[in-house]
Amino acid sequence: MKSFTKRKKEISDKVDFNKEYSIDEAINLIKDLKTLKFDETIEIALNLGVDPRHADQNIRVTSSLPNGSGKKIKILVLSNEADIKEAIDAGADYAGNDDFLKKLESGWSDIDVIVAHPSIMPKLGKLGKILGPKGLMPNPKSGTVSSDVVASVKDIKSGRIELRVDKNGIVHAPIGKKSFSEIQLVENFNSVLKTISNSKPPSFKGTFLKKITVSSTMGPGLKIERVNV
Repeated sequence: MKSFTKRKKEISDKVDFNKEYSIDEAINLIKDLKTLKFDETIEIALNLGVDPRHADQNIRVTSSLPNGSGKKIKILVLSNEADIKEAIDAGADYAGNDDFLKKLESGWSDIDVIVAHPSIMPKLGKLGKILGPKGLMPNPKSGTVSSDVVASVKDIKSGRIELRVDKNGIVHAPIGKKSFSEIQLVENFNSVLKTISNSKPPSFKGTFLKKITVSSTMGPGLKIERVNV
């Protein structure tokens, strides 16, 4: 409790919650705050002016983090027998077909991402009610349904992440770990921001990017200077 109180005081002393920081200032401040006993994830939240109920505003895209996310991603590849060895060699943690479909149906979900070959989707589609709520259902928009599953695995392992707007119009995205350098975090931030900017629907009217905040796992949210998109 004492250490929590000290951390709370440090945040109160150093953070101006009314200020809009530059991304460089915000990253420096987050890294300057006392580090906890684990390597915190740095995350950004982008509040968009979209209405996700409209199909053309329900944004779901992928972005490549040039410096990776710092998180070990567990990948399951569902494909034909010919792809299994190559998928494992490319970095997949698991690869198979009917055997893993049975495991998924029974509730197994010790994975972060499923990459599926299109030929598997008719069978996998039957598990939508199980995989959907867990955020594991492959989708072409996120690059997780692909005829080249090996390339997809390599992309994900090298830092490709999915950006998806939630029902409140917010996109949450990790941009690295607190142990990353400031340059690495800023580069990842800029990559995500560029991807979101490019995903603005052509017919959209109004303010697209309304607010940006950045925070660490256990830290405060810092407002970032808004940019015109």
